[in-house]
Amino acid sequence: MKQFFANLSKQASSLLEKAKLTEHTFMIIIAIIIGLFAGYAAIGIRALIETISLLSFQGTGSYLENVISTSWYWIILIPAIGGLIVGPLIYFFAPEAKGHGVPEVMQAILLKGGAIRPRVAVVKAIASAITIGTGGSVGREGPIIQIGSALGSSVGQFFKLPSSRLKTLVGCGAAAGIAAAFNAPIAGALFAVEIILMDFAVAQFSPIVISAVMATVISHSYEGNLAAFTVPAYEYVSPYEIGFYFLLGAISGLVSYLFIKVLYYMEEYFDERVNIPEYLRPVIGGLAIGLIALVFPQVMGVGYDSINVALHGNMVWYIALGLIFIKIIATSITLGSGGSGGIFAPSLFMGAMLGGFFGHFVHQLFPEITAGPGAYALVAMGGLVAGTTRAPVTAIIIVFELTNDYNIILPLMVTVVISTILSSKLTRESIYTLKLVLRNIFIKEGTASNIMESIFVKEVYVTDYDKINISDNFSEVVNKIVQGKGRKFPVVDKKNKLKGVILVSTIKDYLFKKDELQNLLIANDLLTSGFDTVTSEDNCSTVLDKMKKYDFEGLPVVDSKENFHLIGMIWRRDIQDAYDKAIERREITSNLASKISMKGNESNVQFLEGYSISEIVPPNSFIGNSIREINIRAKYSVDVLSIKTKEKRRSNIKAIPSPDYIIKKDDIIVIAGEIKKINIIKNLI
Repeated sequence: MKQFFANLSKQASSLLEKAKLTEHTFMIIIAIIIGLFAGYAAIGIRALIETISLLSFQGTGSYLENVISTSWYWIILIPAIGGLIVGPLIYFFAPEAKGHGVPEVMQAILLKGGAIRPRVAVVKAIASAITIGTGGSVGREGPIIQIGSALGSSVGQFFKLPSSRLKTLVGCGAAAGIAAAFNAPIAGALFAVEIILMDFAVAQFSPIVISAVMATVISHSYEGNLAAFTVPAYEYVSPYEIGFYFLLGAISGLVSYLFIKVLYYMEEYFDERVNIPEYLRPVIGGLAIGLIALVFPQVMGVGYDSINVALHGNMVWYIALGLIFIKIIATSITLGSGGSGGIFAPSLFMGAMLGGFFGHFVHQLFPEITAGPGAYALVAMGGLVAGTTRAPVTAIIIVFELTNDYNIILPLMVTVVISTILSSKLTRESIYTLKLVLRNIFIKEGTASNIMESIFVKEVYVTDYDKINISDNFSEVVNKIVQGKGRKFPVVDKKNKLKGVILVSTIKDYLFKKDELQNLLIANDLLTSGFDTVTSEDNCSTVLDKMKKYDFEGLPVVDSKENFHLIGMIWRRDIQDAYDKAIERREITSNLASKISMKGNESNVQFLEGYSISEIVPPNSFIGNSIREINIRAKYSVDVLSIKTKEKRRSNIKAIPSPDYIIKKDDIIVIAGEIKKINIIKNLI
C-alpha cells in the first residue's frame, strides 16, 4: 500500500512539473482540494455524530428531548459504554486524537514542520463521534479542526512539500474545518492564522481563504445556508447599555479563567491520581457524566439545543447560572478522563448561559435601556470563546457571521476585548497553549529558542574588548572602567588567562577614595566570584540562559573550560543583531528555496543585486561530512537552503536541512549568498 501511494505521488508530481505551474497556482489548487476534503469530512462527522446519537438515545425529538426521555440507568451507562470504546481506540491507534485536538495541531506546526499522521483524521472522527454521540460534554468543532488539519497535512506530505508550505496547508485544513462547522468562512480563515499558524503576516493567506470558501460551499450544498444556531434579531437599545457589556466582558473573562483552570486540574487529576490503565479512564468519565445528566441533562453532547433556548431568552435564570459551572465540570471530566472532542461548543454554551443569566437581571433592573437576555447571551458567547482561546478577532467574526447584523459589533467588541484582557491577566496561557506549556513547549519562545540554538558563539563574539590586568592598581582599574564600555570587565594574567571579572557596581562605592586606595588595592582584590564563561562552540541559547542567571549583558569567551584562555567577549546586543538577521534570512530563504524547486531546469535565481540561489554538485571535500562539520556559513558566507537528490530532485527535498545532515555524493545542494562566494564553492569541485 505504501509503495502504491509512493508511485501515485511520483506520478502526481511529474504531472504538476509538466504543467509548468507557478508556486502560487500550485498552492491554490492544493487549497481547493483540501477545502473539498475538509468540507466533506465536516459533513461526514456531523452525520456520524447524529447516527450514533440516535442509536444511543432513541426518539423522534431533539437530542436533549431524547436524553430526557431515556431511562435513568441508560443515561448513566451509555456514556460509560462510549468511553469503553473510545479509550482503547485512541490509546492503541492514535494518542494525538485524545482531548480537544487543537493543541496537537499546534504542536505539529511547532515541532514537526506541520507533519500529522493521516490516521489521526480517521481515529479522531470515530472517537469524537462516539464521545459526543454517547453524551460526552464536548463540541464537534475541535475535532473538525484537527481532522481538517490532518487532511491538509496528508495532502502536503503526499506531494512532498517543504515544511514551510506544509504548515500553510495545515492552516488550510483548520480554516476549512471551522468554516464548514459554522458556515463562517471569514472566521475560519482568521482562526487558522490567529491560533493555528500564530502569524497574521503569513505569506500564504490566499490558499487559507480559498480552502475556507470551498469547505463552506460544500457545507451549503448539502445542508443549506443554515447557521449553527437560530439567532433572533439583535437589538441595541441605548448607548447607556454599553456599560453593561463592559461588565459582561469582565465576568466572561473570570469564567474563562475558571474553565481553563478546572479543565487542566481535571486532566492532571486523572493522570496523577486515577491509577487504572489510561485506556479505561474514559469509562470513569462517562459514568460521571451520566450521573450529572440525571439532574442536568443539558450538559450532554454539544449543547446546541440549550444554546438556542438561551438565545431566545427562554432559559430560566437560576438554571442558566447553574449550567455555567456544571458545564465546566462536565466538559473537564470528559476531556480529562481521555474523551475526544472540542472546547469550542462548551465555550459557546457557557457564554450563552452566562449572558442569559446576566441579561435577565440587567433587563429586570433597567428595562428601558437594555435589550432582552437573548442579546446578552449572544454577545457573551463571543466573550467566552475569546477568553478561553485568546482569539478575539475570530470570536468577533464568528458571532458576526452567525447574525449578519452590524448592530452587534460595538457591544461584541467591548465584551470580547475586556474578556481577553482580564483572562490574560489571570493566566498567561490560553486553553490551547497551556497544554503545550505543560509539555515544555513554549509558543512565544519556541521559534526564538530554535533559532538561537542554531547561532553559535564563534559567529557572534568580538575580539575587540576592554580587559584589566590582574596586577593593575585601583587607579588603573578605575581609569579603564571609565574609558571602557559595559558594566563588566574581564581580568586576565600575563598569559591572558581569565582570572575573574570586575563589575562597575563593585567599585562604585570606592570611587570617592580613589587616591587613597590606588596603592592599597589591585584588580585581584576586586574580582567577582559569581560569573560564568562560554566557549566558541556554545550556542547563543546557552549564552542567554547564563546571562539571565547572572543578570549580565556580556560574558567572557574562553578557548576551553580547562585552559580559560580569554579569546573575546559576547554581548547581548550582538546576539540580538544576529537573531534579527537569522529571522530575515530564514524568511527570505524559505520562500526562495521553495521557488527554486518549482523552476524545473533553472539552477540559478538572482534575488538581489550580487546575490543568487544556486544548485551545485557538492565538492569532494563536502562528501561524507555534515553541514555542521563543513561549517559552510562561517567559511563561505552562504546558506544551505535545501538538499535534493540528483535523480529525484522534486520528490526528495530536504528544505532547510539539519546541521547534522551528511552530504552524499549524489546530492544537489541549493545555496544562497553572494555570487562571488557561491563561485568559490563551485571552483572547489
